[in-house]
Amino acid sequence: MISSMIGRLEGACAGTTPEGSAIIDVGGVGYAVHVTAPTLARLIDGKAGRASLFIHTAVREDAIDLYGFETGEELMFFKQLTSVSGIGPKSALGILNLNEVSHLKRTIMQGDATALMRVHGIGKKSAERIVVELRDKVAGGRGAMGGAQGVDVEVVDALLALGYRAEEARAALKEIGQDDAGVSERVAAVLKYLGSERSR
Repeated sequence: MISSMIGRLEGACAGTTPEGSAIIDVGGVGYAVHVTAPTLARLIDGKAGRASLFIHTAVREDAIDLYGFETGEELMFFKQLTSVSGIGPKSALGILNLNEVSHLKRTIMQGDATALMRVHGIGKKSAERIVVELRDKVAGGRGAMGGAQGVDVEVVDALLALGYRAEEARAALKEIGQDDAGVSERVAAVLKYLGSERSR
């Protein structure tokens, strides 16, 4: 699939496009990547250092758009949002602009559709649809399963989105430990571990 061809981009931020997307220079090629406002601010200020973004590729009839995220958790939540009927990539990115992913998940679990309506283009029906369709999904990570096991569910989901096999991801999780770490930290640790294994 085209959507899985680019899983990650790493390079220097070379400014922005007229539309406000970040330009990530990878080996002399500038990729225009849609990112959240906080991520863009960190990239421009240089606070994020060398840009390293998880990528989702949205294919339309007249364009191919790249969406970038600093953590696997953000990418996975973005994919959950776009799985809801009527919610496209731009609306999903708008939701991610509202707050941190953990806060947004709590908002959905609490059934607060009104908060989501702050995003341009998302009306009452769309906001309520997001709450109904995603409440169980976002609660599943830390709900009944709880603790580190719940975090691992989200980690595996993020790695699946990047093209890794579930068995490969679970095996790597067992090797790295770090049961007290968050989703983004464990995703980064697993990617580092898998990268070292493949380079042997």
